[in-house]
Amino acid sequence: MLARPVELRWGAMAKRALITGITGQDGSYLAELLISKGYEVHGIVRRVALEDPEHRLARLMRVRDRLTLHPGSLESFASLFQVVAKVVPDECYHLAAQSFVNYCFDDEFSTLNANINGTHFLLAALRQIVPECRFYFAGSSEMFGIVDEVPQTERTRFHPRSSYGISKVCGFDLTRNYRESHGAFAVSGMLFNHESPRRGYEFVTRKITSGVARIVTGRARELRLGNLAARRDWGHAREYVDAMWRMLQQPGPDDYLIATGETHSVREFCELAFAEANLDYRQYVVEDEEFYRPAEVDLLVGDASKARRVLGWEPRVTLRELVREMVQEDILAYQQTIAVA
Repeated sequence: MLARPVELRWGAMAKRALITGITGQDGSYLAELLISKGYEVHGIVRRVALEDPEHRLARLMRVRDRLTLHPGSLESFASLFQVVAKVVPDECYHLAAQSFVNYCFDDEFSTLNANINGTHFLLAALRQIVPECRFYFAGSSEMFGIVDEVPQTERTRFHPRSSYGISKVCGFDLTRNYRESHGAFAVSGMLFNHESPRRGYEFVTRKITSGVARIVTGRARELRLGNLAARRDWGHAREYVDAMWRMLQQPGPDDYLIATGETHSVREFCELAFAEANLDYRQYVVEDEEFYRPAEVDLLVGDASKARRVLGWEPRVTLRELVREMVQEDILAYQQTIAVA
């Protein structure tokens, strides 16, 4: 039989978790968290990642020998079905997606296809193989888009402004439908922007901190950015994955918004980042309309009161602390590459 006895699955045996997107920022922090809690952790990765582990699995190096990776594709139901049948997870965290908003304006079709079908395929596979598995869907503040109220809560109406946001709304609805129609323990986390030294270089926060590092180490003289007035609610990814885990430990499934409740501009982020290197951002940052979004979202700032009340979760890392960690890590990394060269 595929499934182990229920009384053992939630008793003496270690819980088994399956993570999609495990090679990304959130996936790597989540893997470390679950391993620290005694989980048996499995992840789905592209086959090419297994062929080039030095680069594509870099974020997982701290725990690589304590987790199991499986090749799979979000665009193939058969592929996901096979992995789920092999792992038979107690908890499944669906983090994988085409997540860089600017890319989705260039290729709406692949964004919608991968993000929507991947969620649907995974939910369907879990329902057929291990229906008692608890499922987490990674929602996004981008689902809100044009907002009716500030701050946003779990009850705020969705009005996405990109195919990425649209795909996340669809994933949210699919998750809720499986919960209501099929009795699945399926939850969505509407996570606002969360950053770390593991953030991809295409995202503005990492572009800024790595830009500071390049300037400090003499590799660049300026940093070109888009709309400096754009404002976001930024937290630390390490804290946000803890919220994901807490959602799946509750007696019943529900949806939660995770945010700091504070909003800051890209300009403020630049000022803090350059100040960490004793530099004035105004001497190096160039605002370039080429990097503006075709459709900007409104003021996104979240009210995480429900998460505080029900999950006992709250953010502790300040924006200044987050920026300092990112800048220091990036400067150190660039200095090390120079030393090696």
